[in-house]
Amino acid sequence: MLRDDLRTLWTEPRPPDAPARVWRDWVLLAAGLGGVVLEATLRENVVWRPVAVVFTVWLCLLPLWRRTRPLAMVTLAFGSVILLQVASLVAAPREPVGLYTGAVVLVLVYALPRWGSGREIVLGVTVVLAAAALCSVTDETPVVENLVGFVFLLLPGVFGAAVRFWVTARERQLEQVRSREREQLARELHDTVAHHVSAMVIIAQAGRVLAGADPSAAVEALEGVEEEGARTLEEMRAMVAALRDRGAGAELAPPAGVADLERLVRTPGGRLKVDLGLDGELDSLPPALDAAVYRIVQESVTNAMRHAVTATEVLVRVTAERHKVRVSVRDNGQRTGRGRDGYGLAGLRERAALLGGELQAGPGADQGWHVEAELPRGRTESGAHPRPRR
Repeated sequence: MLRDDLRTLWTEPRPPDAPARVWRDWVLLAAGLGGVVLEATLRENVVWRPVAVVFTVWLCLLPLWRRTRPLAMVTLAFGSVILLQVASLVAAPREPVGLYTGAVVLVLVYALPRWGSGREIVLGVTVVLAAAALCSVTDETPVVENLVGFVFLLLPGVFGAAVRFWVTARERQLEQVRSREREQLARELHDTVAHHVSAMVIIAQAGRVLAGADPSAAVEALEGVEEEGARTLEEMRAMVAALRDRGAGAELAPPAGVADLERLVRTPGGRLKVDLGLDGELDSLPPALDAAVYRIVQESVTNAMRHAVTATEVLVRVTAERHKVRVSVRDNGQRTGRGRDGYGLAGLRERAALLGGELQAGPGADQGWHVEAELPRGRTESGAHPRPRR
């Protein structure tokens, strides 16, 4: 078991999309260089002052690459510490060499497990422990102080590992939400199309019965419609079966849509008044778009019921335009917590993106929480031409 855990750690890849530099890096650099200037100017008992200043400036520069090159920066920083410690052993100064600002290396210890691969973490921790062990052996400090120093040195690394675990867990949950949303969308598409294809098969079967006295060409055509419809239904069921949960039913019924919004907002038990407004041609929306509008309103109203403090009303507006449908859900309450998007909103964004639209959610300018979605009526509607009826 331990061997498997170590092998998993060793093969762990780096987190994706690590930022090269952000504004905090320049603030950290300015603070470090400012600390070097103040300490070198005001401190009197600095051993090897020029060496200590150059060494600390070097340490302040290394965090600029801590996310993209975590192992290299840790090796350069703590390798320099080892070289300086060996030099101080040879020259035997009365006091340790260096400035207190050199504590900036703790940022590199944090960045190693946060942004490094498993292999980089193992090698980097080895370098850090080697430098700490050399300093503990050569410095005449009590054992308790050495232990406290070890803990203080490794604590940022523990924080970095914890942050990485939290971010990874949240990304995994978000991916599960997106996967469930794709599955639900695929199921809705399947059920809607299967509903119509089943009707086509039934009509074709009836046509065969009624066309018994007609020419054989009509019978063959009806047989072709029946065969093609049955094959399409079978292939679609097989394709989507892998996306369904094993316990899911196979009922063929169109999903809820705009027509069900009246029933949704009038569901008894809600503590908020829901003002629903529908505008435009909403009766002939594509099935996937129809279901997406319903899901956006359903999730947004549910979130308002749960999280909107002191809210009394939720305004829901669905507007159909020529090429797109706009959905707006706004409440007049106050939001609790930090206002971070939940997994439900992540699923709605995934659904909107799959349909070629976009969804935005956030606090309003004055009060409440706003959800705004814009969905196209069809990805190829503008370039499509109606087929003439025969």
